[in-house]
Amino acid sequence: MSEQIVNNNTDRTPCMSGTGVTKIFGAGANKTVAVDHVDFAFYPGELISIVGESGSGKTTLIKMLLGLTSVTDGDIFFMGNKRDIRTRKQKKEYWKGIQAIFQDPFSAYNIFNKIDTVLLDCINMRGGRKLPKEEKLRMITEACEFVNLKYAELTNKYPFELSGGQMQRLMIARIFLLRPKILLADEPTSMIDACSRATILDMLMKLREEEGMTIVFITHDLGLAYYVSDKLLIMEKGKIVEQGAADQVILNPQHRYTKQLLADVPKLTETWHLDDEAGPATFIRANPNA
Repeated sequence: MSEQIVNNNTDRTPCMSGTGVTKIFGAGANKTVAVDHVDFAFYPGELISIVGESGSGKTTLIKMLLGLTSVTDGDIFFMGNKRDIRTRKQKKEYWKGIQAIFQDPFSAYNIFNKIDTVLLDCINMRGGRKLPKEEKLRMITEACEFVNLKYAELTNKYPFELSGGQMQRLMIARIFLLRPKILLADEPTSMIDACSRATILDMLMKLREEEGMTIVFITHDLGLAYYVSDKLLIMEKGKIVEQGAADQVILNPQHRYTKQLLADVPKLTETWHLDDEAGPATFIRANPNA
């Protein structure tokens, strides 16, 4: 679990919160309640993980927080004020303070924009459009170095010419330039190898430390969530069924679904074998004391 736990949140203003936030797709017999009246509060510098199985509503919630999906009911507050992003201008201003890293780096970029344009757009978004060319080059080079990339090797290329790991790093370089107050990371390491995964996590932790950034992870990996997080939110069928400090939720779970998720995590100290009688691809945990 993260050692940089944010304390005394009761006397601080959340950087983002929500009351009764709901998303319904369709109507009548075809109605689907993707997010069902959830309440939450994220504080400056916190690292929060929203954990749940596929279909639990966590990605829909993140899209609502970003303003990419409309809210059917409830209110979202940003920096202490009720969010209002009805116009394009309001959305652009809002996105200066909240950004995301998505699960699939291959679909996160406009295929017609070169890497230079991707990074320059970040500088322009932060009000640096009139900066000297040399200063923009310095900022881009610094952002690339932060994620262990060399700008000289990226210039005039398209993102799809990079590997998946490099594209994930480029997304973090964007965040380095934008420096939002809140970063939403939707399964940001699920499509890359273990070594790159550790590197990406280290970079995000460094951003948090240096910028005081609030980071919200979306994940189905309960072990990872416990390791990095201050706070856990457990989602099932669109509802937040349990939330609290990571230690509290993992070591003293209260809800049936949280207990089920914990029981489904394989134990490294126990042996596993394939039971042919149980059916194909069914793994039975052996008794470690047998």
